[in-house]
Amino acid sequence: QMRLFAKVLRRGDFYGARIDRALPDRQPLPRPDLRQYRIGLGPVAVFGASNFPLAFSTAGGDTASALAAGCPVVFKAHSGHMATAAFVGEAILRAAEKTGAPKGVFNMIYGSGVGEALVKHPAIQAVGFTGSLKGGRALCDMAAARPQPIPVFAEMSSINPVILLPEALKARGEKIAGELAGSVVMGCGQFCTNPGLVIGVRSPEFSAFLQSFTAKMAEQPPQTMLNAGTLKSYVKGLEALNAHAGITHLTGARQEGNQARPQLFKADVSLLLNGDELLQEEVFGPTTIVVEVADQAELLKAIDGLHGQLTATLLSEPGDLPGSEALFALLEQKVGRVLFNGYPTGVEVCDSMVHGGPYPATSDARGTSVGTLAIDRFLRPVCYQNCPDALLPDALKSANPLGIARLVDGASSRDAL
Repeated sequence: QMRLFAKVLRRGDFYGARIDRALPDRQPLPRPDLRQYRIGLGPVAVFGASNFPLAFSTAGGDTASALAAGCPVVFKAHSGHMATAAFVGEAILRAAEKTGAPKGVFNMIYGSGVGEALVKHPAIQAVGFTGSLKGGRALCDMAAARPQPIPVFAEMSSINPVILLPEALKARGEKIAGELAGSVVMGCGQFCTNPGLVIGVRSPEFSAFLQSFTAKMAEQPPQTMLNAGTLKSYVKGLEALNAHAGITHLTGARQEGNQARPQLFKADVSLLLNGDELLQEEVFGPTTIVVEVADQAELLKAIDGLHGQLTATLLSEPGDLPGSEALFALLEQKVGRVLFNGYPTGVEVCDSMVHGGPYPATSDARGTSVGTLAIDRFLRPVCYQNCPDALLPDALKSANPLGIARLVDGASSRDAL
């Protein structure tokens, strides 16, 4: 991620440089010389994630994108892996010193009571967070209540529906059952994009799939979670599902001991149609819920009842695609990433990736916490009007000393002016 953002900086497009040259003879009024680029917001508070001590924590996407935007980072280490956080933090400090970065460009704090003080500190200008809906919402409320409110970019809760279309089940239902079971239990279900909901249309093929999927899930062994707190939350989530009258437990050994045991449930579609909140709560661990719908019309109603998600997956064959335009359009409004014939566990770090989505998947659907677009969260535009060229930042100087692509009078150009 650090190397990827280094490429972004060398490329220079993150500046978003725009130049509208003066039109002194324009009638009825002349146009002044206007030039815009983007600068960092200021110091960013980053809260370490519990589930990925490296990729989403100390030197993860939030830290990398904030530093790339020119923002100092104050990192709050997660209590589940403080030693790992310290080791990585020391590596960042060594790199900062070696490259001559300013003192204080990266800072780390520890402790259970310091998060609120960090968010409320007047120097902090934005927050990056990966965690629970409860935790992310609390940070949003704190930040909004400040004398100077600041943005919080929180990646929170998602159940990442997997939609099984009829022709796909006819062609490869048994294969899908095995692959989907593997995705549900991958990493002990501790992925932000873990498939927590499986939806299929009633048919003999769907019944056969469910029988096979149940058998595959029953074979999955228990796994050790990253920390005791995550296991405790998983147990609490399972208890709520087992206690719900509209949800049936299909398979899974009794949850006990110090490891998470994979589980499979089935819920009545009426829970989705009627907005039952429990069905939409993320159970962080190796479990998923199957919902059977009567037909394509009920499938659309069920999807419409979903909250915002990080991902939605369509398992399909060419014969499923005609007539599915309404489904595609609906998913586009509900999620940040639509997958075809794959599984959501795993997030490619690249320019095109979106790891975000409508609330409650994230607190701000306009951004992403993975991929180079993540830098946009920590930038703001500044416009210079009739500014002497010598005082302009290099990105806006007429000579274009950085050699970057700029929007000049509405057209992309790298030329000097």
